[in-house]
Formats: sequence, C-alpha cells, structure tokens
Amino acid sequence: MSACVKARVTVEERPITTASLTHETLNEIRGRFFVPTYQRGYRWGKDEVRHLLEDIWASGGKPYSLQPIVVKLREDAASKSEKEWELIDGQQRLTTLYLILHYIQHELRHGMGAPYTLHYATRTDSTEFLATIHLSHQEDRRNIDYFHMHVAYGAIGDWFASHGDLYSRNRAAGKLHGYLFDSVRVIRYEAPADVAAIPLFTRLNIGRIPLTAAELVKAALLSGAGERTLEIASQWDAIERDLHEPDTWAFVAGLDGEDGDTQYPTRISLLLDALADGIKAPERRRDRYHTFDTLLPSIRADGATFWSSVLAMHAQILGWHRQPGIYNKIGFLVATGMSLGRFTRLASGIRKSAFEEALDRHIRAHIKTSNEQLATLNYVYNRAKLMDILLLLNVQTATQAGQHFPFARHVGRRWSLEHIHAQNAEDLNRADQWKTWLESHQKALRALGKSPEMDALDAKIDAVIAEIAVGKGSGDTFKLLSEDILGLLNRDTDADHFIHNLALLSSAHNSSLNNSVFEVKRQMIMKLDSAGEYVPPCTRNVFLKYYTGADAQQPHFWSEPDKIAYTKAIRKQLQPYLTSTSEL
Repeated sequence: MSACVKARVTVEERPITTASLTHETLNEIRGRFFVPTYQRGYRWGKDEVRHLLEDIWASGGKPYSLQPIVVKLREDAASKSEKEWELIDGQQRLTTLYLILHYIQHELRHGMGAPYTLHYATRTDSTEFLATIHLSHQEDRRNIDYFHMHVAYGAIGDWFASHGDLYSRNRAAGKLHGYLFDSVRVIRYEAPADVAAIPLFTRLNIGRIPLTAAELVKAALLSGAGERTLEIASQWDAIERDLHEPDTWAFVAGLDGEDGDTQYPTRISLLLDALADGIKAPERRRDRYHTFDTLLPSIRADGATFWSSVLAMHAQILGWHRQPGIYNKIGFLVATGMSLGRFTRLASGIRKSAFEEALDRHIRAHIKTSNEQLATLNYVYNRAKLMDILLLLNVQTATQAGQHFPFARHVGRRWSLEHIHAQNAEDLNRADQWKTWLESHQKALRALGKSPEMDALDAKIDAVIAEIAVGKGSGDTFKLLSEDILGLLNRDTDADHFIHNLALLSSAHNSSLNNSVFEVKRQMIMKLDSAGEYVPPCTRNVFLKYYTGADAQQPHFWSEPDKIAYTKAIRKQLQPYLTSTSEL
C-alpha cells in the first residue's frame, strides 16, 4: 500500500503547502495523465533512456525511488470514468516508463503494459499513438514529440538486444518487469486544488534542482507528528542552523560552506545519511533516494522514536564540538576520509575514554607510520602520507594547547607541501618571473648585512633587473645570477625532500613562495599572517624558528640544527600515533 502524507514540503526552496505525497510502485499508479500545453514536449534521447534502464536494472529488485513527479487532479477532465491528473512535472519519466512497459508487452510478449495512460494536450491523437507505437517501425516525423518517442522506443529495443538472443532478452524482460511493478517506486506530490499549475511548473523548472531525500523524510515525518508537528519542525530548523555554523560543519562534514551547500543543500541530510547507512549501507554508488527508502519504514513504524535518534545524533555532535580533543580527532579523520556514520556507530554504548582510544586507533591505522619511517618519508614518493602527517601535526599542536583546530579555515582549500628552503630557480622561464624573483631575493641579501661580496652581488642584480625592464634580459643571464644568489644564501644547507624540510601550505600561497629561499619565504609568511591570511600554526612556527633553541638560532637560513629540532618536535607531537615497526 502506498503512503499518503500531508505536510509542508519544499521544492527548490519554494514551499508547496498542504501537499500530498505518495510513494508508489508502478503497479499502484492509476488514471490518465494529461500533459498540458505549457510544458515542452517529450525530449528524452537515447542516453537518458539507457541511464534509466541501467539504474532500474542495477537496483536488482530492491526498493529504488525515481525522482518525484508533481500532479494536480483535474476537476474539468473530459472523461469521468477514471481520475485524470494534470502532470505538472515528470512527464519525461512517466512517458519513458510507459514506453518500456509497452515494449516488454508487445515486442517481448511478457506481462502487461502500464496501468495508466498519457495524453499530450498539443497532440490530440497522442494516447492512440503511444498505444500503437509498436506497429510503426519507422520514425514518425509528423511532429517532434513523436519523433523523440520513436527514438526512445528504439533505444529500449537496443538495450534489450544487448542482453543477447531472444531467450536472454525475454529473461531480462521478466526481471525488469518485476522490478518495475514490485520495487521501483515513484514519489508523487499532489498539489492542492487552489495552487495554480503554471506558476508551480515555472518554480519547479527554474534551475532543475531535484527534491532532496531530507525534504521527503521531513514530509513523511511531519505527516504523522500530530500535535508535535510544530515542535519537530522547529527542532528541524534548529539543527539546520547549528549545522550551518562553519566550525561545526567543517569538523563533522569536512566541507566548507560552498561545497557543503552543493553536496548538502539541506545540511541535516548528513545526519540522515549516517542513520540510513547504519541500517543499510549503499551497495553501489549512493542512489539519490537511498536515504529516504531506507528510513521510511522506521518513520512509518514509529516516527517519534526515529526523530529521537536524529535529536540524539545532533546532541552528540554538539557534545563533541565542546571538547577540543575529541573535536580535533574527529575533524582530522573526517578531513582524511572517515564518515560521520562511522563515528556515531563507534561511540555507541561505550565510555568517553574508550571512544577516544578508538579514535586514536583509527588515526594510528590511517597514518600507519613508525618512528623510524618518519624521517625517511619522501616528497616524491610519499606525498599523500606526508600531507596527512603534517595536517595531524597541526591538529595535535592545537590539541596540546587545549584549542580547537580551525577546520573551517582548512577545509575547502587545496593544500600542498612547501619546501622550507629553496630547491632551485630552474622552473622560472619568463621575464616577469625573473624580475620578481631577483627583487625578493635582493631584499633577503640586504637583510644579511653589508660586505664587499654582498655589495658586488647587489649591483649585479640591479643591472640584470634593468636589462629585463628594457627587454634585454635572458634566461642564461638569470640562471647564472640565480646560482650565485642561491650559493650565497644556501651556503650551509643542502636541498632535500624529507619531512624536516617540508611544511603544509595552501596551494595558492605555495605558488607565490615557490623557488624562494628561506629568508624570502619567512618574510612572505609573516606578511600573510599579519594580513589575516590563514597559515597553518606549525608552518608559521617553522618560519619563526619556534622549534630551534635560542642558542642555535640564526634567522636567515634553514640549517641542520633547525631540521633536527623540527624533526624532534614532530616526533614528540605525533608519538601517540606512531606505531612500532613490528605493528606495520
């Protein structure tokens, strides 16, 4: 039996009040569907038809919801012998489903056709045409609608032909017919009689944003809420507001506001997905209505208990947010690929201390690095692991200070590994790049103090910059001069790709610092930080020489003592998460 739900729902963020929602198999759809003149005609092509067939086939007979249709009962219908519905949205899907069932019935001699009929207002003989489309094997070019219907019908034939000979096609037809009548569902909204159809159609088709599973869950939930309807609706809105708080959303979803709005137009969907996946994980890519299909039985059985589980998850998230240690651990794991549902299941029925220990185990298993391996990780071969380890270093630094790591400023950016001191200037091949590089490194040289050697190199830089300004600069001249500059600025250190020479930096900032020596980078980092740009705390610490003892500091180079001190600090901060060699 289908469920009839009366609730306030939202279509593309525009309310349809007192809408009636039914969740029906094709076997339950009856009546005559009228496609009005304000709609365009049938326009699905071969690709859309094939994708629909593949999606239904891949469902394997398990509950699978198609995108919603919106209808309105026609009181002025020409025929009173059966209900007639104005099909406001969804005519492409209903027409294609009709054609599929028609093909199975007439071409493969299996089962019955669609239990409903279609009539296009602009095509007076459309009902007859659809009922006899199997009799015409030539494309009907009387009008563009019939032409596209023939193309779609042919695409259905091609799909069945891909299954093999006649016996194989008939077997596929039997299975698909069963899926369509028993498990594939159509979500149908019945608009109230006082809603004007044309404005509603316009709203539904601006942007073509489909209904979300969360909107359908809300409609089903509120339908049985009775006196608690306003209370639940208010609580729903409060959860939505909390999840729009940047710090909360970033740590629990691993998304910034822009990506969050794209993936989760309704933020509470994150919680609903987690609950659904705890009941039944998607067996393949997540279907659009997997969450709705999975949660609907629980809502029907006991809506109050279901809603209590949503409130409990929301309270749990807020509780985690209040504790920097747990917040930081969950935020790191989410940022590196773990889902909210796994945390809620992990925390179920255990003490806080046991939950934290479980989080530690997951972090340890994720980075999977021993104390001995740490120093051997290489920028060229272990880039992804180094990115995660340096993120963990920053997160753990915040935890040790009793602070929340700023995930809201971290997620949504592209991150890269920054070499702390210069590698070379070979990647620069344009005159404007040479000029910028020379000017910034000239400042670094001048910061070292005056000497005959410095003065001579300073004068040479001025001369080359002047040549570049009048178009006489050359790559060879720049290369020789850059080697002299790097030789002087890097005279007590060698370039390398290991963790003691790497820090985390956003890709945008990395591009502005690339191929610069330590002193130039230090000045740029300080400038970014003072301007309020987000620089990860450990990256800032590196360039401020935070890790190096006062007796070993010289501010303009990244030397061997700096590398040793930095590596020691990394090991100390990450000790809880480094595994012994025997555990690997």
